[in-house]
Amino acid sequence: MRIARFTTGDDPRFGFLQRDNDRDYIAVLSGDPLYTPIAPTGERIELGDGVRLLAPVIPRSKVIGVGRNYADHVKEMGNEMPTQPLLFLKPNTSVVGPDDPIVLPPFSQEVSYEAELAVVIGRMTKDVTPENAHRHILGYTIANDVTARDAQRTDGQWARAKGFDSSCPLGPWIDTDLNTEALTITTTVNGEQRQHGSTADMIFDVAYLVSYISEAFTLLPGDVILTGTPAGVGTLTHGDRVECSIDGLGTLSNIAIQRHA
Repeated sequence: MRIARFTTGDDPRFGFLQRDNDRDYIAVLSGDPLYTPIAPTGERIELGDGVRLLAPVIPRSKVIGVGRNYADHVKEMGNEMPTQPLLFLKPNTSVVGPDDPIVLPPFSQEVSYEAELAVVIGRMTKDVTPENAHRHILGYTIANDVTARDAQRTDGQWARAKGFDSSCPLGPWIDTDLNTEALTITTTVNGEQRQHGSTADMIFDVAYLVSYISEAFTLLPGDVILTGTPAGVGTLTHGDRVECSIDGLGTLSNIAIQRHA
């Protein structure tokens, strides 16, 4: 099932995607799939018919990032291979949705894109084993772990570099049935391919990450885990259109803008 969060101009609503006669629809749901009972309302809206897709989840608690989880990315950044997952946090105020702008922060001159598979937690999770991790996952979506690379180098920790407003685009929906073992991940900037990798190349797989993270943090419904990015990261400038794609999940597209005082 693909769960979308959307608006037609009113308050955000949830629905699941349907395809009928080569057309895509959203079957509207009552309630929030993460926090309340849901039921189909009977309303169905054609996708694109005044529908704006939003970030499929706004975590009430946290976004947990995993750094340096692809060997080729570790090498391109000149770092040593990790012996355990490298974790960081992004605030929920960093989350934006499909086609929302990535606002380049004034304190950085080197803002990078990072396409990533994102895991959406579906139930309270603490000290779970890798074997049972899948029971705690609602589904998967695409993330762009936008990073102020110069601030990352100079600050000594990554809060500002990876947590600024609009640094966590998510979307376009949550897929609850995805097999994540070998998904192709690509990024294009203005139509030119920059990243091409596979989740098969993760140093630490999804089940291990959920287990490892749950030893440190209680994961709550709606929490999001960013699982790392393959090689090919690069800089965004004003007006760049960045598109992150993952097999089975579609494409997350955003434009970078530089606001001036």
